[in-house]
Amino acid sequence: MSETPERYPILSGSTFEERIGYARAVVDGDRVHVSGTTGYDYRTMTISDDVVEQAEQCLRNIGAALAQAGGSFADVVRVRYLLPERADFEPCWPVLRACFGEVRPAATMMVCGLADPAMRIEIEVEARLRVSRNGQAG
Repeated sequence: MSETPERYPILSGSTFEERIGYARAVVDGDRVHVSGTTGYDYRTMTISDDVVEQAEQCLRNIGAALAQAGGSFADVVRVRYLLPERADFEPCWPVLRACFGEVRPAATMMVCGLADPAMRIEIEVEARLRVSRNGQAG
């Protein structure tokens, strides 16, 4: 059995990854860097008009990337929220708290333009995988 590479990408199947040239996440040792993730459902490449539904989908997408890396939301140490409209942030708090309320990562919220006007929230996380007693991440 071969060892896990020290650095490797995680792809979600999003057409944006291929068109722009990035990975949904990159695992580098015990660190997982998840790219800014929007509310697109990558299976259908559709996005809801509702900011809370977009936040929920962002978190599903991020959760899938973390799981592929051998981690979970419990491993998140840093989260960044990017929104074009400041007023859209507070309605998302219950969804965000459900994922991060017990974890309490360092967090930043920024108001800024996103790549597509349909995108109402983008979330980026950094995680540090816990090391088990046998020295393996997970």
